[in-house]
Amino acid sequence: MFIAMNRFRVKRGAEEAFEKVWLSRDSHLERVPGFIEFHLLRGPQAEDHTLYASQTVWQSRAAFEAWTKSEEFRAAHARAGNETTGPLYLEHPKFEGFEVRQTLARKAAVA
Repeated sequence: MFIAMNRFRVKRGAEEAFEKVWLSRDSHLERVPGFIEFHLLRGPQAEDHTLYASQTVWQSRAAFEAWTKSEEFRAAHARAGNETTGPLYLEHPKFEGFEVRQTLARKAAVA
C-alpha cells in the first residue's frame, strides 16, 4: 500500500471556506483503479493557521502515480487555488508519500 498526504496551513478564519471547497468537490477517486480511501483531516491550531491534511490510501505507489497523470486528477484539481474568497492557506501544500510497512487492524469480536 501507499499513502499520499498533503499538509495545508489554512489561514485562521478561513477554515469553513477551506472545508467547503473540499466537501463540495467531486474528487473522481471512486473511478480510479487502485484507490482505497480518502480522509480530510483537521489538526491543531497555531497563532496564524489551522493545520489540515488530505490523505489517500492506494494499493500501490504505481496506482497513485497513475492517478496523478489521469484525466480524473486534472478534473478533481481544476478549481485548486481558485478560491472565491482569496487565498485560504499560507503557502502551497506540502506533499508527503509513504510506503506502508505494517498495518494493524482490529480483529472481529468473537461472539
